Amino acid sequence: MNIVECRGIVKTYRQDSVEVRALDGIDLTIGKSDFLAIAGPSGSGKTTLLNIMGGLDRADSGRVILDGCALNDMNESQLAELRLRRIGFVFQAYNLIPVLSALENVEFVMLLQNVPAAERRHRARPMLEEVGLQDLHHRRPAQLSGGQQQRVAVARAIVSNPAIVLADEPTANLDSKTGNALIELMKEMNERLHVTFVFSTHDKMVMEYAARLVHMRDGKIVDEDAGTA
Repeated sequence: MNIVECRGIVKTYRQDSVEVRALDGIDLTIGKSDFLAIAGPSGSGKTTLLNIMGGLDRADSGRVILDGCALNDMNESQLAELRLRRIGFVFQAYNLIPVLSALENVEFVMLLQNVPAAERRHRARPMLEEVGLQDLHHRRPAQLSGGQQQRVAVARAIVSNPAIVLADEPTANLDSKTGNALIELMKEMNERLHVTFVFSTHDKMVMEYAARLVHMRDGKIVDEDAGTA
């Protein structure tokens, strides 16, 4: 079963008077339970592709189907609802809400989904245990290390059972030991809970864990292999 199908994706940006082709005819299919890394140097188009798959940006041409939904045919309100209910996001800057505790941050997406408070708490506590933070659920982001904050972000992304988790350079702000532990955690969740993960990265460690590895350069997919995991 395919979770994402990208066909002929083109995206162009203008920088002053210069036109930059960020994506140049991307074709990519992502299956359920994939653990896929999109690798490439800065400017290769990997983050742009992730943003288009996640409905955060729109392609100029081509089609994106995510969990049976044609993103090209959706308006902004429909895209927002899709992001809320079908996609988990993990960003390199964590994007946690400073005034909320770790537990409340994990609950936040479910709050937006109008999940009752008792059910939010019932689902969020075990998810913090899954990421090894069961004793830190009352701490706010400023009281957590970078690796702990990113674990909260992973828990928040997964707790509402999305069709896919999109992770944009999730280890970029972490030291190698912490980053390795985070990727091991996500790999374990992929294998045990069958969560579909797609990463954009230039981190060799993430590439080594990937079950599928797609290489991008200058807005094009130039190679794909089965990874080394």
